[in-house]
Amino acid sequence: MPPVQPWEKPGGAIMLAALALPGLALGADAPDSASISIKYLDYRDSQPNLDRVHVASPALELMVPIAGEWSVRAGVLSDAVSGASPRYHTAVSGASHFRDRRNSVDAEVTRYLPRATVSLAAGQSDENDYRSRHAALQASVSSADNNTTWLAGIGAARDRINPVNKAVTDEEKHTVDLMLGVTQVLTPADIVQAVVTTVRGRGYFSNPYKYVDNRPRERDQHSALLRWNHHHAASGATTRLGMRHADSSDGVRSHMLQADYVWPLSRAWTLTPSTRAYTQSAADFYFDPVYDKRFGPPFPPGFVFGAQSFMSADQRLSAFGALTLALKIERQVGRATTVDLKFERYEQKAKWRQFGSGSPGLQDFSARTIQAGITHLW
Repeated sequence: MPPVQPWEKPGGAIMLAALALPGLALGADAPDSASISIKYLDYRDSQPNLDRVHVASPALELMVPIAGEWSVRAGVLSDAVSGASPRYHTAVSGASHFRDRRNSVDAEVTRYLPRATVSLAAGQSDENDYRSRHAALQASVSSADNNTTWLAGIGAARDRINPVNKAVTDEEKHTVDLMLGVTQVLTPADIVQAVVTTVRGRGYFSNPYKYVDNRPRERDQHSALLRWNHHHAASGATTRLGMRHADSSDGVRSHMLQADYVWPLSRAWTLTPSTRAYTQSAADFYFDPVYDKRFGPPFPPGFVFGAQSFMSADQRLSAFGALTLALKIERQVGRATTVDLKFERYEQKAKWRQFGSGSPGLQDFSARTIQAGITHLW
């Protein structure tokens, strides 16, 4: 899916971000080398005859092992965000142009035990109109033969919203997420993982910058993720497959399929093409671009001023399908340094929705992302 504003995130990002990593980890040993990574991301999205949001995001991450039993990781990130965002459906007015910056920091401490790990993470993110604080605790325990690893975690976030248009003041959102998972070696070439998560959110989920956007103050989401990695001994390549189903209390039900092929071209070069297909149903309170005959856009048919009915014209809550194609290139420089470059293209269309009809009357949406990075060990 395309990026969402912070107040629209359902929560659960604390641990779900870690689970989105391509590798499937079994009982981990303490790292024996420190590392520093510098990353840069450039994101642009658009619709027909309209350039929308641009994000430029440099990031720095440092990881240091301690005494063979601990590791400490810290990261900083700065997003420069600018562009135009629809005020309702795909309509953009001059007032919808914006420029903002988000600065975030996070840290994690991990303790390595025989066949087990325990990690404690915390962080904060600050924008002109939004502040978020989060923390998470995650643990893993492996079997004696190290073929099975159980995962468990709990996270919490507290967000405060003060939009510049003063639509609301000091609104808050609280989320708690729980995760359980298991990673299993099936054969010397196959490893699978199953993870279930539950996210409970309470507070302000509406978008203060969008017209007629009033959403429930409760949002619960349940998801199940399955992943399978298969190593091809003859070529040295690895196929990574994944599928996820998510169901939320606002009526959005989504399905995702992803496939990556990690292809070592030589001892120094690795090429990873990937594809991801996504589909979702519309939120219960999303309304199509058909407007009240008395008031016109953006008001839905039968709109009553002052009513507290739930409604939203946000395209990201509509029913649609999407396809992402990506290509990542990695180059090993010596023993200690890796550089990488990744190109990604995202296309979203209502007619691509599976298991039902897409929402009518919306323009197609597209985005491209370029990521570059360098990691050095010492």
